[in-house]
Amino acid sequence: MNLVATNGILAPVIVLIAWTLVMWIWMYATRLPAIGKMKVTMDPNAVSGDQMAQLPASVRWKADNYNHLLDEPTLFYALAISLALLGEGDGVNLVLAWAYVGLRILHSLVQALINIIEVRFLIFVLSSFVLFAMTFNALLAVMG
Repeated sequence: MNLVATNGILAPVIVLIAWTLVMWIWMYATRLPAIGKMKVTMDPNAVSGDQMAQLPASVRWKADNYNHLLDEPTLFYALAISLALLGEGDGVNLVLAWAYVGLRILHSLVQALINIIEVRFLIFVLSSFVLFAMTFNALLAVMG
C-alpha cells in the first residue's frame, strides 16, 4: 500500500478545516463591529440567540454558515479519515473528497454573501450526495 497515495485524502480534510477557520475569522470580523455599532449589551441571562438576532442578517449569515460547517462536515471528516486508514484514500474517493470540499466552500460563499436559500439547498444536496457516494465506497471497503 502506498501511504502517500492513500493518505492524499487527508489534504481535503485539512483544507476544509482551514476553510472553517476562515469562516470563524470572517464571522467575528463582521460580528464584533456590528455589536459595537448597535451597542448590544451582552446579557448572560438572555435566551440563547436573542441578542445575536438583533444583528443585521448579513452579519448573522456568517455565523450561521460557521455553525453549518460544524454539522454535516463531521461525517466527511470521519469518512475521509476512515478511507485513508482503509487504504482507499485515492482515486475516486479523493475526487469525491475534493468535490465535497469545493461544494462546501461554494455553499459558504453563497450563504455568507447573498444567502439565496434555494441555491444553498441545491449545493447542500449535491454535497450530501457526495457523502452518500463516499459512504458507499467505505462500506464496500470494509465489507469486501
